[in-house]
Amino acid sequence: MTSVLDPRLLEILACPDDKGPLWFVADEDRLYNPRLKRSYDVRDGIPVMLVDEATTVSDAEHQRLMARISAENIAPTFAAE
Repeated sequence: MTSVLDPRLLEILACPDDKGPLWFVADEDRLYNPRLKRSYDVRDGIPVMLVDEATTVSDAEHQRLMARISAENIAPTFAAE
Protein backbone atom coordinates (compact mmCIF):
# COMPACT_ATOMS: atom_id res chain seq x y z
CA MET A 1 0.00 0.00 0.00
CA THR A 2 1.31 3.43 -0.91
CA SER A 3 1.19 6.03 1.83
CA VAL A 4 0.50 9.67 1.26
CA LEU A 5 2.04 12.11 3.70
CA ASP A 6 0.98 15.71 4.15
CA PRO A 7 3.53 17.88 2.29
CA ARG A 8 3.74 20.19 5.33
CA LEU A 9 4.71 17.22 7.50
CA LEU A 10 7.31 16.07 4.98
CA GLU A 11 8.96 19.50 5.08
CA ILE A 12 9.78 19.13 8.78
CA LEU A 13 10.53 15.42 9.15
CA ALA A 14 14.09 14.70 10.22
CA CYS A 15 15.93 11.61 11.37
CA PRO A 16 15.50 11.38 15.13
CA ASP A 17 19.09 10.19 15.46
CA ASP A 18 21.22 12.56 13.33
CA LYS A 19 18.55 15.26 12.78
CA GLY A 20 19.26 15.27 9.03
CA PRO A 21 16.82 15.09 6.10
CA LEU A 22 15.07 11.93 4.96
CA TRP A 23 13.86 10.73 1.56
CA PHE A 24 10.27 9.48 1.31
CA VAL A 25 9.89 6.43 -0.94
CA ALA A 26 6.10 6.50 -1.05
CA ASP A 27 5.36 3.20 -2.79
CA GLU A 28 7.58 1.37 -0.28
CA ASP A 29 6.05 3.17 2.73
CA ARG A 30 9.43 4.24 4.08
CA LEU A 31 11.51 7.24 4.93
CA TYR A 32 15.19 6.67 4.26
CA ASN A 33 18.32 8.15 5.83
CA PRO A 34 21.26 7.34 3.53
CA ARG A 35 23.83 8.74 5.96
CA LEU A 36 23.03 6.05 8.55
CA LYS A 37 21.60 3.51 6.06
CA ARG A 38 18.46 3.51 8.16
CA SER A 39 14.86 3.10 7.05
CA TYR A 40 11.77 4.26 8.97
CA ASP A 41 8.41 2.66 8.21
CA VAL A 42 5.28 4.63 7.37
CA ARG A 43 2.26 2.73 8.69
CA ASP A 44 -1.24 3.80 7.67
CA GLY A 45 0.14 7.18 6.64
CA ILE A 46 1.94 7.73 9.97
CA PRO A 47 5.75 7.86 10.06
CA VAL A 48 7.20 5.65 12.79
CA MET A 49 10.11 7.85 13.84
CA LEU A 50 11.55 5.65 16.59
CA VAL A 51 15.21 4.69 16.34
CA ASP A 52 14.45 1.38 18.05
CA GLU A 53 11.96 0.49 15.30
CA ALA A 54 14.11 1.63 12.38
CA THR A 55 15.70 -0.89 10.04
CA THR A 56 19.36 -0.76 9.07
CA VAL A 57 19.65 -1.67 5.40
CA SER A 58 22.36 -3.69 3.69
CA ASP A 59 24.86 -2.13 1.30
CA ALA A 60 22.98 -3.64 -1.65
CA GLU A 61 19.65 -2.23 -0.41
CA HIS A 62 21.29 1.16 0.14
CA GLN A 63 22.56 1.13 -3.46
CA ARG A 64 19.09 0.20 -4.75
CA LEU A 65 17.38 2.93 -2.75
CA MET A 66 19.89 5.58 -3.77
CA ALA A 67 19.49 4.60 -7.44
CA ARG A 68 15.69 4.98 -7.12
CA ILE A 69 15.98 8.29 -5.29
CA SER A 70 18.28 9.60 -8.01
CA ALA A 71 16.33 8.20 -10.98
CA GLU A 72 12.98 9.43 -9.66
CA ASN A 73 14.31 12.79 -8.41
CA ILE A 74 12.94 12.17 -4.92
CA ALA A 75 13.67 15.30 -2.90
CA PRO A 76 14.80 15.28 0.73
CA THR A 77 12.36 16.35 3.41
CA PHE A 78 14.35 19.56 3.80
CA ALA A 79 17.62 21.04 2.60
CA ALA A 80 20.52 20.28 4.91
CA GLU A 81 22.42 23.36 6.02
